[in-house]
Amino acid sequence: MELLKNLGSISGSDELKPPPKKKGRTKAAILLIFLGPDTSGTIFQNLSDAEIEALTIEIAKQRRITAEDKETVLTEFCQLMMARQFFSEGGLDYAKELLEKTVGPAKALEILSRMGTALQVRPFEAARAADPTLLATLIQSEHPQTIALIISYLQPEKSATILQAMPQDAQTEIAKRLALMESTSPEVSRDVENYLERKLSTMMGQDLTHVGGIDTLINILGQVDRSTEKTIIETMEVQDPSLAEEIKKRLFVFEDVLLIDDRGIQRLMKEVDPKDLSVALKGVNDEVKEKFYKNMSKRAAEMLKEEMAYMGPVRMRDVDQAQQRIVLNVKMLEAKGEIVISRPGEEELIG
Repeated sequence: MELLKNLGSISGSDELKPPPKKKGRTKAAILLIFLGPDTSGTIFQNLSDAEIEALTIEIAKQRRITAEDKETVLTEFCQLMMARQFFSEGGLDYAKELLEKTVGPAKALEILSRMGTALQVRPFEAARAADPTLLATLIQSEHPQTIALIISYLQPEKSATILQAMPQDAQTEIAKRLALMESTSPEVSRDVENYLERKLSTMMGQDLTHVGGIDTLINILGQVDRSTEKTIIETMEVQDPSLAEEIKKRLFVFEDVLLIDDRGIQRLMKEVDPKDLSVALKGVNDEVKEKFYKNMSKRAAEMLKEEMAYMGPVRMRDVDQAQQRIVLNVKMLEAKGEIVISRPGEEELIG
């Protein structure tokens, strides 16, 4: 998918260097039209909503594609693929040497420049593209350290799915090893990656030594369900209290809304679906409920209480999901600097 973005500059400027006859986004659209709906549909699954929207509009604009335009786009794309292959086989110098022999020094420099960060081949690329449920089944009998290494390279949502699929007694051990992991040798990473390559797909590893750590674990725990998160934290509190405390400081859960000031709660409620709030509050203590009630008008608080009483018993899974959606809103607002979470141990803010 990176090659398509290099060709089309989908999410950035429409200009390529040197300036092409066709805009980058138009060239990407022409390529997708030529590849057909099945292949293009697969590519779309790996693009953002904004990129899909931009490309869809561009595809709709294409009324007539000349043979010259098609040949130009396909040639350019093939050159990018060739550069990626050469780089994977022997690195940047090797790719530059072969490209210079194939298309000449000037063109080789242009292609490599356009490739940019796409030449940074990520380790465990095959695992990143694999179905997480299948991957979990494949590695569940592996040592916790091996599993921790693998999921440290994956997208947090995929790692969360894999962690949830592990036996409960293994979840905490994997989480602990992931949190304490600071670096690993390239040789070990490649050995583990080669194991997965035989099962999933072939790809080259790279010298990436920094993996895992608490930040990685926090991202993953933010994606798992509350019961899995609770089990891991509670078990870790027994096995390694200091590590558990450090993780809890960094891991925001719904009950941590108590750490948000009244202005922040009022801002949060503008983003929250009222139905989510009524379900989420069914599973918390009176202190948390009061945090919201006191930041509403008296009438709004009474209506919320009436709705909670009217809905009756609620499944714990529905409560967890509603709370997670609100937590995502909290994280989004904190990232924007619109609310402040006064975590224990952090310096107080001065107004």
